[in-house]
Amino acid sequence: MVLGFVFMMVVAVAAVHVYLWHRLVRSTTRRGRLRRVLTWVLAGLGVLVVVTFAGTRLGVGHWLAWPGYLWLAVMFYLLVFLVVLEVPRAVAWALIRRGGKRADAGARVPETVLAGASVPGSTPDAAPAVESGSDTALVAEDALVAEAGSDAVPAGGSAQATDMSRRLFLGRATAAVAGVGALGTVGYGVSSALGDPVIEPVKVTLPHLDPRLSGLRFAVVSDIHLGPLTGRGHTERIVRMINSLRPDVVAIVGDLVDGTVAELGPLARPLRDLESRYGAFFVTGNHEYYTSKGPAEWIEELDHLGVRSLRNERVEIRHQGGVLDLAGVNDINGATMDDGPDFAKALGGRDTSRSTVLLAHQPVQVTEAARHGVDLQLSGHTHGGQIAPFNLAVPLQQPVVSGLATVDGVQVYVTRGAGFWGPPVRVGAPPEITLLELRS
Repeated sequence: MVLGFVFMMVVAVAAVHVYLWHRLVRSTTRRGRLRRVLTWVLAGLGVLVVVTFAGTRLGVGHWLAWPGYLWLAVMFYLLVFLVVLEVPRAVAWALIRRGGKRADAGARVPETVLAGASVPGSTPDAAPAVESGSDTALVAEDALVAEAGSDAVPAGGSAQATDMSRRLFLGRATAAVAGVGALGTVGYGVSSALGDPVIEPVKVTLPHLDPRLSGLRFAVVSDIHLGPLTGRGHTERIVRMINSLRPDVVAIVGDLVDGTVAELGPLARPLRDLESRYGAFFVTGNHEYYTSKGPAEWIEELDHLGVRSLRNERVEIRHQGGVLDLAGVNDINGATMDDGPDFAKALGGRDTSRSTVLLAHQPVQVTEAARHGVDLQLSGHTHGGQIAPFNLAVPLQQPVVSGLATVDGVQVYVTRGAGFWGPPVRVGAPPEITLLELRS
C-alpha cells in the first residue's frame, strides 16, 4: 500500500508539473537559455515535493518541510487557476488570431500590388503552408528564432514572428494572472493556518438527555498535528484558548502528532496545563498510527500530561446529579496494527437510559455508532477540507465535511481542527476550537 501510494503520488506530481511547464514555461518563453533554466527549476521543485513527502514520513529532512510544502500549495493553486483560465484563454486566442488574420490580409494587399511578382529564387511550393495558431506553427516559429540565434527573425518570417508574439503575450498574461492568484491565495491561507483558531460555539439538543446535564460544555479540538512546521507556541496557544472557555470536559479527537515522542515531546508538554471540571480525554487518529513507533508511546506520554486516552472504553461524567456516558474508540487505521475500533467493547453493557457521547476521529465511524445507540458523535479528520476546493472531494469518503449533521439517526459534530497537515495553508476552512454545549 505504501509503495502504491508513493507511485501514485510521483505520477500525479509529475503530471501536474508537465502541465505547469507547458503553461508557465513553454507558452511564455522562446527557445533558448531562459527556457532551459526555467525547465530545470520546475523539475527541481517537482522533486522537492516528492522528497518532502518521503522525508517527513520517514522523520528525516525536516528542514525541507517549509519550502516543500509551500511549493506544494502554490503548485496546487497554480493548477487550479490555470485550469479555470483554459476556456477564457482559448476564447481570447481565437479572437486574437481572427483579428491578426484580418490585419495581415490588409497589410499584404499593397505589398503584392507593388511587388507584382514573387520573390526572386522562390517558387510557389518552396515552403509548406503553416496554419497560424497550430502547434506546428509554434514549432516553426521557435525554429526561426533558433536559426537566428536570438530574438531576431529572419526575413520572410514576419508572419510567424507576429503570430508568436501574440502567443507569447497571451501566454505571459495568463501566467501572470495565475501566478498572482496563486500567490495571493497561498499568502492568505498561511495567515489563516498560523493565526488563532476560531472559537465555534455550538448547542446540541439531545432528546433523551437528563435535564440535570443540560448546559454541560465540551471543548472539542482535533487535528492539532504537532510536527516539523509547528512549535511549542502552537500548543500553548490552543491550551490558553481552551482554558479561557472554562469547559467541563476537554475532548481531543485524534491526529495530535506527526512524529515520535522523542521528536515532539516538548511540543506536547503544554497539554499538562489544560483545565476542565471533569478532565481531558483523547482518542487516536490515523496519524498516530503513521508514526514510526505507533500510538502506544503517545498514550503513555499523554497519561503523564494528565490527558486520559479512551481506547475502546467509556467513562461516566457525573454532573449536577446526572450521569453521561463518554465513550471513545480507536481510529480505523488501528486495524492495521490489531488496534482498531471496538464499538462493542466501548459501548456494550451500558445503561441505555443514559445519553452517550462518542469520541471517534473519523466521521464515517458514525455508521457503526448508530448500531450501538449513540446520541452524539464528536469527530475531526476532515480539516473542513483545509484547502478549498478539496472540501468538495471530502464527501467522497466522509459523510460530513464540517459542522453539525445527522447521519443514520445520530447527530455528528465534525470540527475543522486546530492545526494543519502538509502545507501550512488553510483556505475556506479556518482552524477551529469548538465550545459545544449539550441541551435537553
